[in-house]
Amino acid sequence: MTAPGTLSSLARPVPPWALPLDGDELRSVLSAVRRWQPFDGVGLLDDVGAVLDDVVPPEEALEDHALRLRGHLMQLVAIAVAAEAGQKDTETERLIEHARWLRAQDMPGDHHQAVGHLRRMAWSVDLLHERLGALKCIREAA
Repeated sequence: MTAPGTLSSLARPVPPWALPLDGDELRSVLSAVRRWQPFDGVGLLDDVGAVLDDVVPPEEALEDHALRLRGHLMQLVAIAVAAEAGQKDTETERLIEHARWLRAQDMPGDHHQAVGHLRRMAWSVDLLHERLGALKCIREAA
């Protein structure tokens, strides 16, 4: 005989466990996790510094710089959107829109124009990075 309140008297039927997502949804989540890159504030500042330095980047390095800066812009915009920073702060919203616009621009063919474009992207990365740090959306803001 069991006493009232023991485990056997509290037992209820438990429904069988079911997958929360189907196979295609799980593959999609796995793919997103594999593409995820952690935020690298030091790398971001290195890339910004390399482009804004007094020494003009060589022509063969421009595409590489553009690729990295676009990646930083995408990541910062994603962080800002996830934190709803643009909805809370009009300056952040302006920086987000400017970052999106810059990221969508094609790299000019002329070396000097391309350097100007890279420097605009680098300034945008730097300003958005500082703003998100001030709003406590990211921890790293040197």
